[in-house]
Amino acid sequence: MNATDFLRDLGIVHPIIQAPMSGGATTPELVAAVCNAGALGSFGAAYLKPDQIASDIKAIRALTDKPFNVNLFAGGYAVESRMDAAPMLAILTEIHCALGLPAPVLPAWPPDLFDQQLEVVLDARPAIFSFTFGVPNPDALARLRKRGIAIVGTATTAKEGRRLDESGVTAIVAQGAEAGGHRGTFVGSFETSMIPTLTLVRSLRDEVSTPIIASGGLMDGRDVVQSFASGAAAAQLGTAFLTCAESGVSESYKRAVLDSRTDSTVITRAFSGRPARGLANAFTKRLAEKDGIILPFPLQNALTRPMRNAAAKRGDPDFQSLFAGQGAPRARSLSAADLVNRLVAEINGALPASA
Repeated sequence: MNATDFLRDLGIVHPIIQAPMSGGATTPELVAAVCNAGALGSFGAAYLKPDQIASDIKAIRALTDKPFNVNLFAGGYAVESRMDAAPMLAILTEIHCALGLPAPVLPAWPPDLFDQQLEVVLDARPAIFSFTFGVPNPDALARLRKRGIAIVGTATTAKEGRRLDESGVTAIVAQGAEAGGHRGTFVGSFETSMIPTLTLVRSLRDEVSTPIIASGGLMDGRDVVQSFASGAAAAQLGTAFLTCAESGVSESYKRAVLDSRTDSTVITRAFSGRPARGLANAFTKRLAEKDGIILPFPLQNALTRPMRNAAAKRGDPDFQSLFAGQGAPRARSLSAADLVNRLVAEINGALPASA
């Protein structure tokens, strides 16, 4: 098994990518361990201030000299608007009381820091820059190319894939419906963009010549080989790495994923205001029939952050955003290096003899 040309040219041995999960999961330790094992580690930096991104990139480079990926949100922020937050605040007031927190206060509308964050990426020059929720403007993409940084965008439909192809990206992540975390949809509705991973890979393969990276529901080597057979040049796994020792999510979060026995995931706007797949819990159920009171992204995300952080500290999975894909029941508790090695062995064992 050899990495596709796009990855091999960057010095990456295996066509395996650890997904850039924002929100603290992708610690420098996780990213570096994946890179040192010969795969591509990805740093989800979307929620971090520029100085935090610079500090974490420095920490990654202290742990590995291998190429890695930095990911940001290139859009997705709702236009600031007035909405009655009272119903949402009433629900959170009850939960805050149960968690021993002060009453919730509606935060200021979070600013979109993409431009400032991108400056840090340009200065740091990681091997790869990836993005989701949209497409950066042509000037930003040109500046990245000038720095010799490979560019990877996220598509959930063939139309989005064509848009990315036209922008000149190096590769396209095909985010299937099975994927955990936020949906990357930026053209059309979320409801019409729920395409199974392998179907999406095949669709994109027919539409563009850009390398396709399969993402969504991939948990083991057999899944990866199936994605190759559908036309993917590489495979991106998120939930599989979420339960690694080096992952930054809480132990209660990891345990909830490892204890899942069936696909109990749902698509919910409850935690952030943007559709995301995660394990159902008390909070998703509380808001299941109340979509109309959920605030837009990223305001809802900022409002629920104190609840999520307090629940993580208490080891309470009911009020954490347990983002995970439909493959969660097959998650394994391994170190990142052991998981990469296991995946490589499984891929080699599942590939046809002539591959």
